[in-house]
Amino acid sequence: MQIGMTLPVMEPALDRAMLERWTRDIDDGPWSSICFGERICFDNPETLTLLGAVGAWTRRARVVTTVVVPQLHDPVRLAKSLATGDLLCDGRLTVGVGVGGRTEDYRAVGADPGTRTIAGMTQRVEIMRRVWAGEDVTGGRLPVGPSPVQPGGPELLVGTLGPKTLRAASAWADGLAGMSLDLDLGQMAKLFDGARAAWSEAGRPTPRLTTSFWFALTETAEGGDARAQMHTHLRRYMNWIPTDAVDALATVAGFAGTADELREVLDAIAASGADEVQLVPTSSDPRQVALLADIVG
Repeated sequence: MQIGMTLPVMEPALDRAMLERWTRDIDDGPWSSICFGERICFDNPETLTLLGAVGAWTRRARVVTTVVVPQLHDPVRLAKSLATGDLLCDGRLTVGVGVGGRTEDYRAVGADPGTRTIAGMTQRVEIMRRVWAGEDVTGGRLPVGPSPVQPGGPELLVGTLGPKTLRAASAWADGLAGMSLDLDLGQMAKLFDGARAAWSEAGRPTPRLTTSFWFALTETAEGGDARAQMHTHLRRYMNWIPTDAVDALATVAGFAGTADELREVLDAIAASGADEVQLVPTSSDPRQVALLADIVG
């Protein structure tokens, strides 16, 4: 099983130096991928702009968006941006896509919240695929380029927690971009089994199975209280959810403990058949990358 690391894009007070240090440290280490996700109504870096920087700062690790919401973008422009990202990272791009969980993001960019459906996402993915194939979808004098380095376009993973989306996406996605809120390994294995079954029924190759979860390390948490760090992060990040619900989730969310204890969790996830786990930090302390590199390596 491969292990990727997510950039701390949802943490406060980020700057260029911090993002570049994290990116280069991940690329220089044993990590399989560098990941980052999209939000609009938040102070995280804009995802497609960051994609260009990460492509320029790296040479080895895959670059993964976890996830982009196609309905927040014009699909032709999004296809062009992602093809450019694939060009800049020399064919190392994986695109996670999902419908998103925040209506405020749709409204902020003038997108119709009524399109926040698997059908709305599928329609836009189809247009993106046609653009990447070189089809004329605009009636212009030339097709929309550049061509992605990866034939047919970047690998596409669908972000979901449920079986309905898996069945719908099995016709076009290359795999799963999962997320575990509470590290329930039984539910994780059930989702993996559901993906395998959906892809098999659709006559598709075995899907790539990835998942992710938040982590907080005792070794780097201020005051040594990793669970408190997790709580602080979730209070800020999950600001669209009632506070009492976030507080309840924070007691069981993700992983809080030592690097050695995390190794045991990763071994258990590997046994479930995951192809890759992407760790999501709850602080911007770059020491986490070095501490965990030892167990990843």
